[in-house]
Amino acid sequence: MAEGRADQLTGLADDRALLGRTSTAERVSDILRTRIAEGFFPPGTRLSEDAIGGALGVSRNTLREAFRLLTHERLLVHELNRGVFVRVLTAEDVEDIYRTRRLVECAVVRGLGEPPYALDGLTAAVHQGQLAAVQKEWGELGTANIHFHRELVALAGSARTDELMRSVFAELRLAFHVVDDPQRLHEPYLVRNRQILQALQAGDKAEAERQLVVYLDDSLRRIGGAYRRRMSADD
Repeated sequence: MAEGRADQLTGLADDRALLGRTSTAERVSDILRTRIAEGFFPPGTRLSEDAIGGALGVSRNTLREAFRLLTHERLLVHELNRGVFVRVLTAEDVEDIYRTRRLVECAVVRGLGEPPYALDGLTAAVHQGQLAAVQKEWGELGTANIHFHRELVALAGSARTDELMRSVFAELRLAFHVVDDPQRLHEPYLVRNRQILQALQAGDKAEAERQLVVYLDDSLRRIGGAYRRRMSADD
Protein backbone atom coordinates (compact mmCIF):
# COMPACT_ATOMS: atom_id res chain seq x y z
CA MET A 1 0.00 0.00 0.00
CA ALA A 2 2.81 2.44 0.93
CA GLU A 3 4.68 1.64 -2.27
CA GLY A 4 1.56 2.24 -4.35
CA ARG A 5 1.00 5.59 -2.61
CA ALA A 6 4.59 6.59 -3.35
CA ASP A 7 4.08 5.77 -7.04
CA GLN A 8 0.91 7.85 -7.07
CA LEU A 9 2.68 10.87 -5.61
CA THR A 10 5.68 10.50 -7.91
CA GLY A 11 3.38 10.53 -10.91
CA LEU A 12 1.41 13.44 -9.54
CA ALA A 13 4.61 15.45 -9.05
CA ASP A 14 5.12 15.15 -12.82
CA ASP A 15 1.97 17.26 -13.25
CA ARG A 16 3.48 20.15 -11.28
CA ALA A 17 4.83 21.73 -14.45
CA LEU A 18 1.26 22.07 -15.74
CA LEU A 19 0.52 24.63 -13.06
CA GLY A 20 3.03 27.18 -14.28
CA ARG A 21 3.16 30.57 -12.63
CA THR A 22 -0.60 31.06 -12.59
CA SER A 23 -1.47 28.21 -10.23
CA THR A 24 -5.19 28.20 -9.47
CA ALA A 25 -7.67 25.88 -7.82
CA GLU A 26 -9.27 25.35 -11.22
CA ARG A 27 -6.01 24.08 -12.69
CA VAL A 28 -5.41 21.83 -9.71
CA SER A 29 -8.94 20.45 -10.01
CA ASP A 30 -8.33 19.81 -13.74
CA ILE A 31 -5.24 17.77 -12.89
CA LEU A 32 -6.95 15.80 -10.14
CA ARG A 33 -10.05 15.23 -12.27
CA THR A 34 -7.90 13.73 -15.02
CA ARG A 35 -5.98 11.57 -12.55
CA ILE A 36 -9.20 10.31 -10.95
CA ALA A 37 -10.66 9.53 -14.38
CA GLU A 38 -7.52 7.57 -15.28
CA GLY A 39 -7.78 5.49 -12.11
CA PHE A 40 -4.67 7.07 -10.61
CA PHE A 41 -6.75 7.63 -7.47
CA PRO A 42 -9.28 4.76 -7.41
CA PRO A 43 -12.74 5.05 -5.82
CA GLY A 44 -12.49 5.00 -2.03
CA THR A 45 -8.97 6.49 -1.94
CA ARG A 46 -8.34 9.06 0.78
CA LEU A 47 -6.65 12.16 -0.63
CA SER A 48 -3.92 13.55 1.61
CA GLU A 49 -3.71 17.35 1.62
CA ASP A 50 -0.07 17.31 2.68
CA ALA A 51 1.07 14.71 0.17
CA ILE A 52 -0.83 16.08 -2.84
CA GLY A 53 -0.11 19.69 -1.97
CA GLY A 54 3.57 18.85 -1.69
CA ALA A 55 3.62 16.93 -4.96
CA LEU A 56 1.95 19.79 -6.85
CA GLY A 57 3.62 22.59 -4.92
CA VAL A 58 0.39 24.36 -4.05
CA SER A 59 -0.94 25.83 -0.83
CA ARG A 60 -3.35 24.07 1.45
CA ASN A 61 -6.02 26.68 0.70
CA THR A 62 -5.66 26.19 -3.06
CA LEU A 63 -5.90 22.44 -2.69
CA ARG A 64 -8.94 22.68 -0.44
CA GLU A 65 -10.67 24.86 -3.02
CA ALA A 66 -9.86 22.28 -5.70
CA PHE A 67 -11.29 19.57 -3.46
CA ARG A 68 -14.41 21.69 -3.00
CA LEU A 69 -14.85 22.05 -6.77
CA LEU A 70 -14.49 18.30 -7.32
CA THR A 71 -16.86 17.57 -4.46
CA HIS A 72 -19.40 19.78 -6.22
CA GLU A 73 -18.84 17.68 -9.34
CA ARG A 74 -19.57 14.55 -7.28
CA LEU A 75 -16.10 13.10 -7.81
CA LEU A 76 -14.99 13.55 -4.21
CA VAL A 77 -16.78 13.28 -0.88
CA HIS A 78 -15.85 14.85 2.44
CA GLU A 79 -16.32 12.63 5.47
CA LEU A 80 -16.41 14.39 8.82
CA ASN A 81 -13.27 13.81 10.91
CA ARG A 82 -11.90 11.44 8.25
CA GLY A 83 -10.95 13.60 5.28
CA VAL A 84 -11.64 13.73 1.55
CA PHE A 85 -12.15 10.56 -0.49
CA VAL A 86 -12.66 9.66 -4.13
CA ARG A 87 -16.34 8.91 -4.34
CA VAL A 88 -17.65 5.35 -4.62
CA LEU A 89 -20.75 5.38 -6.79
CA THR A 90 -23.93 3.52 -5.94
CA ALA A 91 -25.83 1.49 -8.52
CA GLU A 92 -28.44 4.25 -8.48
CA ASP A 93 -25.73 6.77 -9.36
CA VAL A 94 -24.80 4.71 -12.41
CA GLU A 95 -28.42 4.60 -13.56
CA ASP A 96 -28.75 8.37 -13.13
CA ILE A 97 -25.58 8.96 -15.14
CA TYR A 98 -27.09 7.02 -18.02
CA ARG A 99 -30.37 8.90 -17.81
CA THR A 100 -28.39 12.12 -18.15
CA ARG A 101 -26.35 10.74 -21.03
CA ARG A 102 -29.45 9.70 -22.93
CA LEU A 103 -31.12 13.08 -22.43
CA VAL A 104 -28.07 15.04 -23.55
CA GLU A 105 -26.36 12.88 -26.18
CA CYS A 106 -29.53 11.99 -28.04
CA ALA A 107 -30.66 15.63 -27.99
CA VAL A 108 -27.31 16.67 -29.48
CA VAL A 109 -27.65 14.23 -32.38
CA ARG A 110 -31.32 15.11 -32.91
CA GLY A 111 -30.49 18.82 -32.97
CA LEU A 112 -27.77 18.61 -35.60
CA GLY A 113 -28.35 20.82 -38.62
CA GLU A 114 -27.84 19.85 -42.22
CA PRO A 115 -24.87 17.62 -43.13
CA PRO A 116 -22.00 17.42 -43.60
CA TYR A 117 -21.01 17.44 -39.94
CA ALA A 118 -17.61 18.19 -38.40
CA LEU A 119 -16.63 14.61 -37.57
CA ASP A 120 -12.84 14.76 -37.31
CA GLY A 121 -12.94 14.37 -33.51
CA LEU A 122 -15.27 11.37 -33.69
CA THR A 123 -13.13 9.77 -36.40
CA ALA A 124 -9.97 10.24 -34.34
CA ALA A 125 -11.65 8.67 -31.29
CA VAL A 126 -12.69 5.62 -33.31
CA HIS A 127 -9.14 5.21 -34.60
CA GLN A 128 -7.81 5.61 -31.05
CA GLY A 129 -10.13 2.82 -29.92
CA GLN A 130 -9.13 0.54 -32.79
CA LEU A 131 -5.45 0.97 -31.95
CA ALA A 132 -6.09 0.28 -28.27
CA ALA A 133 -8.00 -2.91 -29.14
CA VAL A 134 -5.22 -4.15 -31.42
CA GLN A 135 -2.72 -3.56 -28.60
CA LYS A 136 -5.11 -5.10 -26.06
CA GLU A 137 -4.97 -1.95 -23.96
CA TRP A 138 -8.47 -2.26 -22.57
CA GLY A 139 -8.22 0.69 -20.22
CA GLU A 140 -7.15 2.84 -23.15
CA LEU A 141 -10.10 1.51 -25.11
CA GLY A 142 -12.37 2.77 -22.32
CA THR A 143 -10.67 6.16 -22.56
CA ALA A 144 -11.18 6.20 -26.34
CA ASN A 145 -14.84 5.38 -25.82
CA ILE A 146 -15.26 8.33 -23.47
CA HIS A 147 -13.44 10.55 -25.99
CA PHE A 148 -15.89 9.44 -28.69
CA HIS A 149 -18.87 10.52 -26.62
CA ARG A 150 -17.25 13.79 -25.57
CA GLU A 151 -16.67 14.56 -29.25
CA LEU A 152 -20.28 13.62 -29.98
CA VAL A 153 -21.48 16.11 -27.35
CA ALA A 154 -19.09 18.72 -28.75
CA LEU A 155 -21.05 18.67 -32.02
CA ALA A 156 -23.61 20.83 -30.23
CA GLY A 157 -21.09 23.67 -30.10
CA SER A 158 -22.12 24.47 -26.52
CA ALA A 159 -19.46 25.18 -23.88
CA ARG A 160 -22.03 24.70 -21.11
CA THR A 161 -23.04 21.28 -22.39
CA ASP A 162 -19.39 20.30 -22.75
CA GLU A 163 -18.75 21.32 -19.13
CA LEU A 164 -21.80 19.46 -17.84
CA MET A 165 -20.87 16.25 -19.64
CA ARG A 166 -17.21 16.49 -18.69
CA SER A 167 -18.30 15.93 -15.10
CA VAL A 168 -20.78 13.20 -16.08
CA PHE A 169 -18.14 11.29 -18.02
CA ALA A 170 -15.64 11.66 -15.18
CA GLU A 171 -18.23 10.17 -12.81
CA LEU A 172 -18.80 7.32 -15.27
CA ARG A 173 -15.11 6.50 -15.15
CA LEU A 174 -15.47 5.92 -11.40
CA ALA A 175 -17.79 3.04 -12.25
CA PHE A 176 -15.38 1.68 -14.86
CA HIS A 177 -12.63 1.35 -12.26
CA VAL A 178 -14.78 -0.86 -10.03
CA VAL A 179 -15.56 -3.41 -12.78
CA ASP A 180 -13.02 -6.23 -13.08
CA ASP A 181 -13.14 -7.07 -16.80
CA PRO A 182 -12.43 -3.95 -18.89
CA GLN A 183 -12.18 -5.91 -22.16
CA ARG A 184 -15.66 -7.34 -21.79
CA LEU A 185 -16.90 -3.96 -20.64
CA HIS A 186 -15.53 -1.83 -23.50
CA GLU A 187 -14.78 -3.98 -26.55
CA PRO A 188 -18.37 -4.41 -27.82
CA TYR A 189 -18.82 -0.65 -28.15
CA LEU A 190 -15.93 -0.10 -30.52
CA VAL A 191 -18.03 -1.43 -33.42
CA ARG A 192 -21.04 0.57 -32.26
CA ASN A 193 -19.04 3.79 -32.17
CA ARG A 194 -17.96 3.14 -35.74
CA GLN A 195 -21.58 2.50 -36.81
CA ILE A 196 -22.77 5.77 -35.26
CA LEU A 197 -19.92 7.58 -37.01
CA GLN A 198 -20.84 5.98 -40.34
CA ALA A 199 -24.48 7.05 -39.96
CA LEU A 200 -23.39 10.64 -39.33
CA GLN A 201 -20.95 10.51 -42.23
CA ALA A 202 -23.91 9.51 -44.40
CA GLY A 203 -25.87 12.47 -43.03
CA ASP A 204 -28.47 10.21 -41.39
CA LYS A 205 -28.84 11.72 -37.93
CA ALA A 206 -32.09 9.82 -37.29
CA GLU A 207 -30.28 6.49 -37.73
CA ALA A 208 -27.39 7.73 -35.59
CA GLU A 209 -29.81 8.64 -32.80
CA ARG A 210 -31.59 5.28 -33.08
CA GLN A 211 -28.28 3.46 -32.74
CA LEU A 212 -27.25 5.70 -29.85
CA VAL A 213 -30.45 4.95 -27.89
CA VAL A 214 -29.90 1.19 -28.23
CA TYR A 215 -26.21 1.65 -27.42
CA LEU A 216 -26.88 3.53 -24.18
CA ASP A 217 -29.63 1.16 -23.05
CA ASP A 218 -27.39 -1.87 -23.65
CA SER A 219 -24.45 -0.17 -21.97
CA LEU A 220 -26.51 0.60 -18.88
CA ARG A 221 -27.60 -3.03 -18.62
CA ARG A 222 -24.04 -4.26 -19.03
CA ILE A 223 -22.28 -1.77 -16.77
CA GLY A 224 -25.11 -1.53 -14.27
CA GLY A 225 -25.27 -5.31 -13.94
CA ALA A 226 -21.51 -5.70 -13.62
CA TYR A 227 -21.40 -2.86 -11.12
CA ARG A 228 -24.14 -4.33 -8.95
CA ARG A 229 -22.43 -7.73 -8.94
CA ARG A 230 -19.09 -6.21 -7.95
CA MET A 231 -20.55 -4.06 -5.22
CA SER A 232 -22.52 -7.01 -3.83
CA ALA A 233 -19.35 -9.13 -3.77
CA ASP A 234 -17.55 -6.41 -1.79
CA ASP A 235 -20.28 -6.22 0.89
